[in-house]
Amino acid sequence: MPDDMTTRLAEDLGIGTLPREDQEKLIMQFTEVALKAATVSVLEKMPEEKRVEFAQLAEAGDAGAVRAFLDTTVPDHETFARAAVQEELRKFKEFQAS
Repeated sequence: MPDDMTTRLAEDLGIGTLPREDQEKLIMQFTEVALKAATVSVLEKMPEEKRVEFAQLAEAGDAGAVRAFLDTTVPDHETFARAAVQEELRKFKEFQAS
């Protein structure tokens, strides 16, 4: 049974009528693309000299440390990431419509 987030994302992507397996595949692909876009968007706003430190924190897998670092280094990181994801959603829908 799908969870609420998966169902909502399938609806947002306009794929809610596809078979469940296809939905999951497309959601996984979209999530990967959106995550990359969000990361690039934040990195573009980050001072270049801070990128190595960010990479080290990200590799260590400490989400709290990454968040604290981003909060001080790129204060509006959530806004940038959200905008990047929304842009990828727009592109996906545009592609679907063509």
